[in-house]
Amino acid sequence: MSVPTPHIASEKGHIAKTVLMPGDPLRAKFIADTFLTDPVLVNNVRGVQGHTGTWKGVPVTVMASGMGIPAIGIYSWELFNFYDVDNIIRIGSAGALQDDIKVMDIVAAQGACTNSNYINQFNCPGTFAPIADYTLLSKAVEAAHEHGVDIKVGNIVSNDTFYAAEGTNNADGWRRMGALAVEMEAAGLYANAAYAHKRALCICTISDHIYRAEALSSEQRQTSFTQMMEIALDTAVKMAQL
Repeated sequence: MSVPTPHIASEKGHIAKTVLMPGDPLRAKFIADTFLTDPVLVNNVRGVQGHTGTWKGVPVTVMASGMGIPAIGIYSWELFNFYDVDNIIRIGSAGALQDDIKVMDIVAAQGACTNSNYINQFNCPGTFAPIADYTLLSKAVEAAHEHGVDIKVGNIVSNDTFYAAEGTNNADGWRRMGALAVEMEAAGLYANAAYAHKRALCICTISDHIYRAEALSSEQRQTSFTQMMEIALDTAVKMAQL
């Protein structure tokens, strides 16, 4: 497919090799305005904002993905396959499943379980396990430690539904199997990266707890995740130095 694509109105060369992907377009704008030097709007199709600038001298693009695996599936596919992007780091929110994880903790998804059928399209004769790229993950852990952050690393769950029909909530099963948190995008991103032979990682800040009455407001989710944002940006710098 030629560019621009149906969903990204940018020319090749205007999108960096590493893309940070929050779900929320306003969070993408916040990151660009707060952290990037000389950010330029490179996409605004359907209000899905993408901005390219530099962080510590390294080109970085921040582009929203929307909510859910189908949405991030579209944008990550186009970025990996049509815009020559090498690394996508999803930065978003997640709900904690384990007792030792609290609101505002940062989780890096080593793997992403899912109840989605998205991965069926790849025709694997079994169950494909969506995992993060080890180099991205290790550089993110390194960056987190440099920021003094005790980042949690482990399995998460990418759920296809935000609201569960009565009697279908399966959080207890994922919790029993040790999944740290639940979100809605990582498994699709990891599968697309594997198919394109590219790198992907999901870093989430805990915004609420599935088993405790703890939650951030929508405004806090948009603007208070700065520690996670800086870890992701510094990871982009480390990848550029390889």
